[in-house]
Amino acid sequence: MLKFVISFIFLPLLLLAKPVKVDLANNSAISGDLIKSSITEIFVDVGFDIIKIPRSSVIAIKNLDKKEPVSQGERFESEIFMQSSENAKLSTLRELVDIFGEAVVLIRTPIGLGSGFLIHPSGYLVTNDHVVAGERQISVTQFQGSGSELTKRNFDNVRIIASGGNLDLALLKIEGLSPSFNFPFVRLGSSSDLKQGERVFAIGSPLGLERSVSEGIVSLRNRIISDRLHIQTTAEISPGNSGGPLFNYKGEVVGVNNMKVVAQGAEGLGFSIPVDSLKTFLINRDAYAFDPRNPNAGFRYTTPPRQSN
Repeated sequence: MLKFVISFIFLPLLLLAKPVKVDLANNSAISGDLIKSSITEIFVDVGFDIIKIPRSSVIAIKNLDKKEPVSQGERFESEIFMQSSENAKLSTLRELVDIFGEAVVLIRTPIGLGSGFLIHPSGYLVTNDHVVAGERQISVTQFQGSGSELTKRNFDNVRIIASGGNLDLALLKIEGLSPSFNFPFVRLGSSSDLKQGERVFAIGSPLGLERSVSEGIVSLRNRIISDRLHIQTTAEISPGNSGGPLFNYKGEVVGVNNMKVVAQGAEGLGFSIPVDSLKTFLINRDAYAFDPRNPNAGFRYTTPPRQSN
């Protein structure tokens, strides 16, 4: 198997950057903006950082500048998630929970549990990396129905597709089902459109209590915690909520619930990973491809050099 190293570096962005898809020698691919190219290497901006890729590891560079009509179905399959319609309208909390509740699942491993949410009818789902990190036995429980009448459906054939420990995001897939079987799914919104004070709500399984709902507001859209961008919210996020969705009142996922501050006198301090970071992770999922023979897969990123004072 061909192996190579991709290293993160800081570079000034060039005005002539163009969107590309880079096919790599290990049968994976990375999408982003090509900002520099030389005989020995290329530099691609993937949204949250800039990647240096040796030319020897590049099979082809495809220009994505050419706008060609793409059907909804084709985009759905290529991106494995659906973005929300621009015409999405505000709804009541009860209506939204009834519509999207079945797409929020409980994730169990031998050492604990968390939440997740389905993003594709074929069984792709998202959770936090810390919920499934290092695990081989993963099960997913879907809760069907509405109100107090919920029925459980368990799925034990679950595979980790991509794992981004530095982002605390993981992409899973439920397998072994008929191709005609379709799961309910959520649509992804835009965290950059969030406003301070905007109402949001979380669905998850805190302490294993299925389909629990908490609501609050966006306290701050951009909060840096442990060098990672978060949405700060007053919506209650308890143990077991990790990996579940944070919704706005249009029914769009705007964040992935991640953690809360537990301290004496601290109330209403929940944090979610912005959905824009999630979309970048999903689009570049090949760069985080999980190899069960190597828990540290996909690629190993080196620490970027820092400018000395």
